[in-house]
Amino acid sequence: MRSPLYFISDVHLKLSSSDKEMARRKKLYSLLEHISETGGTVFFMGDLFDFYYEYPDVIPKSYYQLYTQISSLKEKGIDIHFLVGNHDYWVMDFITDELMSHTHLGDFNFEMNGKKFYLTHGDGILSWDYGYRFLKKMIRHPFFIWLFRWIHPTLGYKIGRFVSKSGSEYDMNQSTTEKVRNELIRYAETKSENGFDFILLGHYHLGEMIDLNQGKLALLGDWFKTPRYAVFDGEILKMKTWESS
Repeated sequence: MRSPLYFISDVHLKLSSSDKEMARRKKLYSLLEHISETGGTVFFMGDLFDFYYEYPDVIPKSYYQLYTQISSLKEKGIDIHFLVGNHDYWVMDFITDELMSHTHLGDFNFEMNGKKFYLTHGDGILSWDYGYRFLKKMIRHPFFIWLFRWIHPTLGYKIGRFVSKSGSEYDMNQSTTEKVRNELIRYAETKSENGFDFILLGHYHLGEMIDLNQGKLALLGDWFKTPRYAVFDGEILKMKTWESS
């Protein structure tokens, strides 16, 4: 694994295009072009796609330019790690074997330069979120995935456009935001007590770096308003905002 390490979460690329969508894509592609110059390792931390379902012989064509950019990064020796999120869990061999260098269906940890990293998309962490944890188990069940595969791709992707409502699901009021933030800090503290220096997660669309009693928590934000990401240069982990030229 080579530094710098780039951590990107909750871009939510959509199947359909709009002016706002194309502007977000342009910013992401610009960051990936920057990474192609610096080298390093990329971690997509979940919900790169707003909806992704891969059929045995069909993939969403809307993401063609992203596919080509990731392939170009790999050709330059840049490793691409893909942690699945709640919007893009249904991956098959195109993602796992062809496009990404490494695919992680759950949490992932590693050590670099004496620093221990714990990575998770973050969905299902909240102690009171019983409904979502049940839904998560259901939609990730092999039978549910097999059942959806019998839907024609054209109809399947129409369903995806309809049910995917990102941008609003974590439009939280101040009190809820503080409640979520406090629980995420408690979650991260337990990880840091187990020896992890950096805990990184997305999903909640909160963007900030938080100092823990031991280590740091990076909430990676989203790309709807402010394109945030984290970068580790081999010594220090920083949160940054990408401003494309």
